[in-house]
Amino acid sequence: MDPIAEFGLYVRDAIGWNSVLHDGFDRTQFLRGIWTTVRLGFACVVLSVVIGAVGALLQGASSRLARGVAQGYVQFLRNTPPLVQLYFFDFGVGPLMPEITNEWGVRQPIPGSFGWAVISLSLFAGAYNVEIFRSGIEAVPRSMVESAEALGYTRLQIFRSVVLPLGFRICLPALNNNLVKLVKTTSQAFAIAVPEILYVAVRIYTDRLNVWEMMVVMLLTYVSIVAFLVWAMGRWERSLRIPGYSV
Repeated sequence: MDPIAEFGLYVRDAIGWNSVLHDGFDRTQFLRGIWTTVRLGFACVVLSVVIGAVGALLQGASSRLARGVAQGYVQFLRNTPPLVQLYFFDFGVGPLMPEITNEWGVRQPIPGSFGWAVISLSLFAGAYNVEIFRSGIEAVPRSMVESAEALGYTRLQIFRSVVLPLGFRICLPALNNNLVKLVKTTSQAFAIAVPEILYVAVRIYTDRLNVWEMMVVMLLTYVSIVAFLVWAMGRWERSLRIPGYSV
């Protein structure tokens, strides 16, 4: 028996704490759930930031159509609950997609529940990121834009080389808050059977009847993940500061 299982059995016998430590199968499933949450959170964070940057660029475009598309996207995604969006993509759009045969020989639509969770949550958070980036862009001093124009920069070059880097630094605190909220929102992927932390915890306590213990373990796991993310975001924010520059 491995040391972790021995420690789990000792704790269970000593204080009646029936957690996932002493059972190798449950422990493996829970670790896989943590890994799924980490992968889901990372994919959503990256994709939502890209969506936010593109949407902010469209909001400042000269085309009225582009601005209307960006504004419509923001208003639609911000004014509908993320859980409803998850159901819409997985159960509404999913059946219309092409099907593939998985490793068990079962036909299933692509991209699957994990893929729809990434798409849905990224679009939801991306709508907020568009407004966050827009606020940062509008806070960039006009004098810097005029200086870039005087140097012959195109509109796209000004956005990529001047406005976006400075605006990104300005809006980073608000962006970090939204990304932390996004990572916590990944728990809603439980509703479409993505095997993340909440989904695995429910399966374990349904079989083992250790509801209280699994709730504590799940809470501590989320606190640890979010605490690490907040620490990393804080380090990132400090590393991107420009000495002598403030708004």
